[in-house]
Amino acid sequence: MCAAAEQGRDSSRFIIARFCRHAPWHRPCCLQLGMKTRRWRVLIVDDHAPSRAAVAEAVGAQGGTVVGNGSRVEDAVRLVDKHRPDVVLLAVGLPDGDGIEAARRVMTALPCPIVLLTSHTDPDITAGAVEAGVLGFLVKPLRPEELAPALEVAVSRFRELEAVRKENEELKRKLESRKLVDRAKGILMTRMGLTEPEAFRRIQKTAMDTRKTMAEVAQALLLTNTMGPLSTTR
Repeated sequence: MCAAAEQGRDSSRFIIARFCRHAPWHRPCCLQLGMKTRRWRVLIVDDHAPSRAAVAEAVGAQGGTVVGNGSRVEDAVRLVDKHRPDVVLLAVGLPDGDGIEAARRVMTALPCPIVLLTSHTDPDITAGAVEAGVLGFLVKPLRPEELAPALEVAVSRFRELEAVRKENEELKRKLESRKLVDRAKGILMTRMGLTEPEAFRRIQKTAMDTRKTMAEVAQALLLTNTMGPLSTTR
């Protein structure tokens, strides 16, 4: 490779690295993560056979396993569903679309860590990839020593994001349950002349007696606007 080409290649890698330092998946400990025992199950979607072979070789050298290969956007979701990989490597350019569209489909159907394989550093591609849920980048032709940190950071960041998502879902569920119970208390207070604590205890006791959640009891009350068969003695 001539000096100018090598300089351009290194410049592209610098741009990716600099971007990643400010991207949401960056963590200062990424090099330490690369020291862990690597047992990733990797899916590769790339229509360029030499590139796919080089990536597969690097994955194997780092202790990982390639569980599947694809070459088209339409392969991505199908193969993720079939193999349930730990991480997916997607090439930007694919015959029936691009890796960003493939990433978007995967993240919609079966979310998992995704690293994009790219031969250039177009800001629009980078921004679109991040929006689609991509958590890492590798520049073609692949340098094997760059693989482990990229995969480890993507997997680690995905786990963090999943934990936050689940926490947010739980908070949302609790908020919705509280709203239901508050509305049900209001009905009992109006129709039965109960105080707020009495209305709460009525719903709580009914939930215990029927082995339902308070939200389920509240929902039933709201639907019928009466305790009906769910009512209990005060």
